[in-house]
Amino acid sequence: MNAGGVVGGGGDADLKSSSLSEWTHTLSRRYQHILDKSTPHVLHRWIGFSVVFFIYALRVYFVHGFYIVTYGLGIYILQLFLAFLSPQVDPELQDGPTLPTRGSEEFRPFVRRLPEFKFWYSLTRAFCIAFMLTFFSMFDVPVFWPILLFYWLVLFISTMKRQIMHMIKYRYVPFTFGKRKYTGKKASTVDDVVASGRP
Repeated sequence: MNAGGVVGGGGDADLKSSSLSEWTHTLSRRYQHILDKSTPHVLHRWIGFSVVFFIYALRVYFVHGFYIVTYGLGIYILQLFLAFLSPQVDPELQDGPTLPTRGSEEFRPFVRRLPEFKFWYSLTRAFCIAFMLTFFSMFDVPVFWPILLFYWLVLFISTMKRQIMHMIKYRYVPFTFGKRKYTGKKASTVDDVVASGRP
């Protein structure tokens, strides 16, 4: 009788954990589906991030605190931004083919170390986590915030200077706007043939 009771109790626990794991798996699949559907909507995603950023900034402004959380968030943003600007394979460490430096060399697209979608996702998640941390007073460490801002600006300027020097040295531009786009030959249409006077 005791053995039956133990087995029965274990079966209920297994059933509950099984249904819980099934529910979390379904929830994670739906979340991933929403993320996958949002991938091509770049402008909408960044507008959503701007809303999250604005809400966090308002929260910190009205609470007049959590500057350490914001400083840590700023360091994380800087690290993500540097990965976003860097090529996937560092030209300093690469022995094989490098980025093209002349117009006659083969075209190789710039591949980021951190793709745009992952950059957006990491930023949005970091701001949401930082926003949640502002509801716990243990993270509100009293600090003179202008010093933290000064430290962050010095760090930003020094790292961006190093990154720009790296970009100049290896002649790469991590942005696609302003670059020439090769579309190939334009297919002739019926209107073009009529306008040229050819049969």
